[in-house]
Amino acid sequence: MMERLRAWATALVAMLLIAAPLLAMQPPRPPDEFVPIEQLPPSEQLPSAPLLVGAYAFVWLAVMFYLWTIWRRLAKVENDLQALAQKTRSSAR
Repeated sequence: MMERLRAWATALVAMLLIAAPLLAMQPPRPPDEFVPIEQLPPSEQLPSAPLLVGAYAFVWLAVMFYLWTIWRRLAKVENDLQALAQKTRSSAR
């Protein structure tokens, strides 16, 4: 159980370390073209930002759920292999 928890923690930290630089990157903006968002007309503002964040959150949750299902199936296969190995050992005697 502790090994699985450690593996999950390692995977989570690795994903965060990979994603952090990507989230921190912003395209360079020329200084003479800066306009505060309050001065932009409503058609130029970005009202879809919450939807974009929601979409990314959904994708991350879907990936985490998929990895969890793979982890569970792999644990079941490992248990089946251990049971088979025990049966093989006992029938060989």
